[in-house]
Amino acid sequence: MASIGHVAVGLALGRYEANGKATRRLLASMALFSALALLPDADVVAFVFRIPYSAPWGHRGASHSFVFAAGIALLVALVARWRGASATRWGGLAFVAVASHGLLDALTDGGLGAALLWPFSNARMFAPVRPLPVSPIGAGMLSPRGMYVVGAELLAFIPLWAYALWPRRSARRS
Repeated sequence: MASIGHVAVGLALGRYEANGKATRRLLASMALFSALALLPDADVVAFVFRIPYSAPWGHRGASHSFVFAAGIALLVALVARWRGASATRWGGLAFVAVASHGLLDALTDGGLGAALLWPFSNARMFAPVRPLPVSPIGAGMLSPRGMYVVGAELLAFIPLWAYALWPRRSARRS
């Protein structure tokens, strides 16, 4: 994926979390959950260290697993608790944000699949249907194929973009 869909998930989760609160809270939530939804792709650093794509710590490996998502969710829950917020709510939303990344990557039509069940299995998995085009990595995003992927993702995630960005009426003061 070209990250367009991952950002859409994060923005929608941020909108849900903010639930009509102040604009500053909304923007902070949207930024946080978008970053969490993108976090698994930090594994591209593996290319710099010459870690093979197919290795457990390669691209779409361990960082795309449900165990990784649960670990990040636990950290977010602990921070939320420390700050006096609902650990369950924040941890749950963080899990959805991070776990959605691997699931969405499993819906792409290329690559090696995602190691969703790591560390129990190093197998890379794809969904039974794969409607999302896989994106080129790096400068390839500026190619015609890259632009096609961006367009396809924008269209595929219209419902999330609309939910996240559609203007809402502010609550009336009584």
